[in-house]
Amino acid sequence: MLVTMEILLNAKCFQRLAISGFMRAFHRDYRRAIPQNFSNYESMKQDFKLEIPEYFNFAKDVLDQWTNKEKAGQRPSNPAFWWIDENGDEVKWSFEELGSLSRRFANILTEACSLEKGDRVIVILPKIPEWWLANVACLRTGTIIIPGTTQLTQKDIFYRLQSSKAKCIITDDTLAPAVDAVAPKCEYLHSRLIVSQNSREGWGNLKEMIKFWLDLTPLDVMWNTSDTGWAKSAWSSVFSPWIQGACVFAHHLPRFESASILQTLSTFPITVFCSAPTAYRMLVQSDMSSYKFKSLKHCVSAGEPINPEVIEQWRNRTGLDIYEGYGQTETVLICGNFKGMKIKPGSMGKPSPAFDVKILDESGNILPPEQEGDIGIQVLPNRPFGLFTHYIDDPSKTASTLRGNFYVTGDRGYMDKDGYLWFVARSDDVILSSGYRIGPFEVESALMEHPSVVESAVVSSPDPIRGEVVKAFIVLNPDYKSHDQEQLKKEIQEHVKKTTAPYKYPRKVEFIQELPKTISGKIKRNELRKKEWKTI
Repeated sequence: MLVTMEILLNAKCFQRLAISGFMRAFHRDYRRAIPQNFSNYESMKQDFKLEIPEYFNFAKDVLDQWTNKEKAGQRPSNPAFWWIDENGDEVKWSFEELGSLSRRFANILTEACSLEKGDRVIVILPKIPEWWLANVACLRTGTIIIPGTTQLTQKDIFYRLQSSKAKCIITDDTLAPAVDAVAPKCEYLHSRLIVSQNSREGWGNLKEMIKFWLDLTPLDVMWNTSDTGWAKSAWSSVFSPWIQGACVFAHHLPRFESASILQTLSTFPITVFCSAPTAYRMLVQSDMSSYKFKSLKHCVSAGEPINPEVIEQWRNRTGLDIYEGYGQTETVLICGNFKGMKIKPGSMGKPSPAFDVKILDESGNILPPEQEGDIGIQVLPNRPFGLFTHYIDDPSKTASTLRGNFYVTGDRGYMDKDGYLWFVARSDDVILSSGYRIGPFEVESALMEHPSVVESAVVSSPDPIRGEVVKAFIVLNPDYKSHDQEQLKKEIQEHVKKTTAPYKYPRKVEFIQELPKTISGKIKRNELRKKEWKTI
């Protein structure tokens, strides 16, 4: 589904202090994002107040403000953006350079592509500098950016072009042939821009239209590893760091490699690291003893729940906690473990002050603490600023997210007596076995505690008696691959019975070489689930 936040994208101007305070409220999982007068979570929540401007444009009213002398004096003389690739090539831009380049890009969109405010632009690029310029240029022009992962197929691209009615697409050599194959059938598409060293017929070449240059060494940098097709890249690679005047660090790697990630963290002065739980799981399985992270001060995680075992291992190896956050494309940050707040391993933290978050039953009633239900955000009588407005051209889908006075996220969880939220599962991931509701995350966390388990994914599997049962796909520790496999399965099953509850243990266990994952490291449980249910 396509999501729009036209309140943010199509506005024109704002009062700088008001919007800075608002955006900080959504991004307090990062260092320096908490105002000094907020000494703890409760006082922050009590004093929280949004001053919503009538008009706002992020590029003009946030990014460009860092170029004036008064604002620039509030931050070190470091660049706004710092990028490297696997060959060690670098690009560094100051805020002035970012502003100049993004204005040139914006002119290309308005002049060369004849785009107007509200027109939709699909951007499918890897972690290269042009992805950031495309984001800022769209914000400047009021065009609506639709990001896509580089794993999209020809069929995926065609669907997005048709559904969004996009007038422009920006991509690279890899996906340009797929775009060309479907372009004749896309009546709204009239502009194609490519990031390439070579010209391509029918495409405007951004390398020829814009020139790049370097800048000074940064003092403070943030590295977010999210794929450019996910909303998390917008939060943590565009909005949040640049609101704070921090440097955005980007490392273009063809695939996730633990050694490369650890080497980068130890080589460059990265102070804030944000990555998916799968990435942290892979890192703690590596030999980290030879790496020193002298600059690293704050680590955050999002995208899926992170196992308590991984948090503990990361702390043992680095001395740093992992601050988990939870949000959606539609919502931005819903809750998180904020700086200065006690971390309960396995919890998603407390609600963002911008949202009134509750646990709901099927009728939209608020459930008491410790009871599992659907995670919801109150939208009536006042819809919170920052929540998406609607799904484009799909009113029925938009309506389906409402239950009484609440927007329902599609995730299940519970809130403890201290106000911390705990994730159970996506609603469609919950396993119903013999009348019991079983969330995969709790089972996966129990599996992670067994020394033989490197990674695991838990899904439902068909069963003639119970309807469905828990099945665990497990990647084994190499030291255990020579063990008796059937005996090992029984040991793992008994471990889960004791760690969680007898009815939650995986009745089916399959050892595999690797789990299917997205480009950003999320486990594709739906792919495993489909594999199981196709065997019926």
